[in-house]
Amino acid sequence: MSDTLAVPASLAVRNMLGDTLGREVTVNIGNPLTQKDLPTATVAIYVDSSNRVAAVLGMDLKLAAFAGAALGLLPVGGAEDAIDDKELYPNLAENVGELCNILTGLLNKEGAPHVKLDRVVLPGESIPNDAQAHLLALGRRIDLTVDIQRYGSGTFSLSLA
Repeated sequence: MSDTLAVPASLAVRNMLGDTLGREVTVNIGNPLTQKDLPTATVAIYVDSSNRVAAVLGMDLKLAAFAGAALGLLPVGGAEDAIDDKELYPNLAENVGELCNILTGLLNKEGAPHVKLDRVVLPGESIPNDAQAHLLALGRRIDLTVDIQRYGSGTFSLSLA
């Protein structure tokens, strides 16, 4: 058994998002989230069996809103309104939280340490310092621009501890 997680391939991210959202998803190498993105980002914190931060996923407001709407089969207009209002509406937040839990599958592989979703930090909530540091650090990470068919695109950043 390996004691480290592997950074998922962009193809794995695309396939998992496409399968979960039930629509075409394209991914391209993108820029990482920055400090200025964090107040409106949705951040998922994954921990290992010792409750140490193992990975941190960040989605900018656009991706969180579009993914939340797509998962709930909601009209794109609601996601666009949320983006314009710079907040993630409760129905979209609930769906994104579920998506973050499903995305744990990107990290859990046979022979690797098991991780679980610890919590989801929604826009406007305080991101713990250690999670914020992991999300913004260089190193073992993948940064993508994700486009969800008929919804829109946004930034996906996953950083491993």
